[in-house]
Amino acid sequence: MDTSSLLQQLHSLPVVASPMFLASGVDLVVAQCKAGVVGTFPALNARPAAEFDRWIDRIKIALAAHDAARPEHKAAPFGVNLILHKTNDRLQEDLEICARQRVPIVITSVGNPAEVVKFVHGYGGLVFHDVINQRHARKAAAAGVDGLILVCAGAGGHAGRLSPFALVGEVRRWYQGLVILGGAISRGRDVLAARAMGADLAYVGTRFLATPEASIQDGYRQAIVEAGTEEIVYTDIFSGVHANFLRSSIKHAGLDADHLPARDAHGENFGSESMHQSKVWRDIWTAGHGVGSINAVLPTGELVRQMRQDYAAARAAL
Repeated sequence: MDTSSLLQQLHSLPVVASPMFLASGVDLVVAQCKAGVVGTFPALNARPAAEFDRWIDRIKIALAAHDAARPEHKAAPFGVNLILHKTNDRLQEDLEICARQRVPIVITSVGNPAEVVKFVHGYGGLVFHDVINQRHARKAAAAGVDGLILVCAGAGGHAGRLSPFALVGEVRRWYQGLVILGGAISRGRDVLAARAMGADLAYVGTRFLATPEASIQDGYRQAIVEAGTEEIVYTDIFSGVHANFLRSSIKHAGLDADHLPARDAHGENFGSESMHQSKVWRDIWTAGHGVGSINAVLPTGELVRQMRQDYAAARAAL
């Protein structure tokens, strides 16, 4: 696969679904790909590594069956997110599984992707790397990635601080490769806006939380539907890195979201007993600024269909 063929396949809705910790599983990825957008999941969602191998088997079997039944509407490719940080002791094993399974797209985060690029290019796959600023973008480009994922202000999870207008514009001054833009993208017209700014593809995460296929609690799904932008809290208290979380889940953990405890010199936080019994991501829920545009739980196929219609309508209106 090359980036040109990927863009051609996604022309009617240029979207990559972002890999969401715990939430993105086999059911969601398969539904996304069948609907015509790139479905992805973090390798670490499948535990242990042997389960990761089985997840890929299940996805490939389901997509092959879809393509055989509907050759005129073939599924989009899928991707896997690999964390490059030294704390990920599964990286090499997961990378070898990706190579053996010939995973078409590998999304890398938190580290230098140079070695992964060599490995994945060796079997013909594509590598996209998450960045939040110019320094990270230039390092990833120098490593030979096939595309940059610009994670801007308003994205769910570990989001950057920069406006998409600023980051896309500055990156496009020197980078001619594939650009994927993330941050508060929930509607088809948001996707069109990303394209107008200079991105090739939109990176959509939070909107897919409000689907039955997402592997999350029903309470989390409902909180996404009910939330507006005032519900989003940007803090480093929970994971040590700034991320966006839902205020309601912070309150449920026994904390005042407007007066969060400080972290000490070792990065530890001080909080209530209920906070220490809560787990980040599982009990303290992440979401992006795009929640204000979400008002219903929809099956993934229907959600993508509506986004595609909205994208086309917005394009025609302009």
